[in-house]
Amino acid sequence: MISSDRSILVPGSAVSLRMKEYGALVGELHIVLLSDRSHGLKEAQIAGNVRAYPTNSFANIFRPLDAARIGKRIVKEKGFVRGASLITAQDPFECGWAALQIKKRWRLPLEVQIHTDIFSPYFSGFQNRVRKFFARKVLASADAVRVVSEELKGRIAPMAKAPVSVLPIYVDRERIEGARLFFDLHARYPWRFIALAVSRLSPEKDLGTALAALALVRKSYPDLGLLVVGNGPEEGRLKALARKLGLEGGVEFVGWQDDLTSFYRSANVFVQTSLFEGYGLSLVEAGLSGLPVITTPVGIARELENGRDALFAPPGRADLFAEAIAELVEHNQKRESLRANLKRTLESKLLSKESYLESLAKNWSAVAHFSR
Repeated sequence: MISSDRSILVPGSAVSLRMKEYGALVGELHIVLLSDRSHGLKEAQIAGNVRAYPTNSFANIFRPLDAARIGKRIVKEKGFVRGASLITAQDPFECGWAALQIKKRWRLPLEVQIHTDIFSPYFSGFQNRVRKFFARKVLASADAVRVVSEELKGRIAPMAKAPVSVLPIYVDRERIEGARLFFDLHARYPWRFIALAVSRLSPEKDLGTALAALALVRKSYPDLGLLVVGNGPEEGRLKALARKLGLEGGVEFVGWQDDLTSFYRSANVFVQTSLFEGYGLSLVEAGLSGLPVITTPVGIARELENGRDALFAPPGRADLFAEAIAELVEHNQKRESLRANLKRTLESKLLSKESYLESLAKNWSAVAHFSR
């Protein structure tokens, strides 16, 4: 496996635990982890048959090269053979390119995972144009492609020469529904109504629209506030925008949080302003926690019913997000209806852990025996 999720090396993290579960499906799981020396990561045994190898690259531009080198070495040293082995890449970009080099060297089948809508018109900018270029090359050589939604499959299938399967991101519904509440946001913050955004602070999440919507709605409801949970490259710009919009006292950036239960359980509404999503894990977690949702029609939201499961607003329309927030401030019954309907809808769509792992094992077995 080629991955860039450094949480794999955090003991007890959800990702680390998931890797252990993946390890139970196979004889051995070796994870090459894209990272820099500055991250200070060390090779680690995550479980008896699961080992992670950080690239510890000099700079991020060298990560794919180092991942390919380490992966080629692992295949040789561990004696991987065709028909009983595969390579899986957790994205079609840097991870996918590195995995493709390993495939070319050892002629092992390659599965490429896609978790975001790389062909959305909003997936733009120089870096993403470069990524799309490499993604097309990787998809053309992959032996299997796995995506997280039917909507994403429809976009990817014309670009891929290999079969495209759908396996939604696994969400531990029982853990979310049974999680313990440690604090109430209303006891920590002075607002009567609290909107919550849980997101990486990056351009495609378009949190500037959430801030602009907050500035509009606070003209009528000054006791409404927004909590932003997450970190990322846009943090400085978003904080400057909040000051420019006069939102001092109306918004708090609380950084990333390991336990989101208390945020989901004690906020009043979840807001997602993303320009695109492959799935939308935070939305699912919020919905399972009983939080009504206002979102752009992206990712899994496309499988929801506007006005019944959630309220939709187009990307970039701060005015319509403000109207939707105001509607939920005013109508408690609407909030209760949305939260109940969304929870039922999500529960009907999610796979159990057993079904998810069974599907994953079948996918991997099919890929391992694939020959092209």
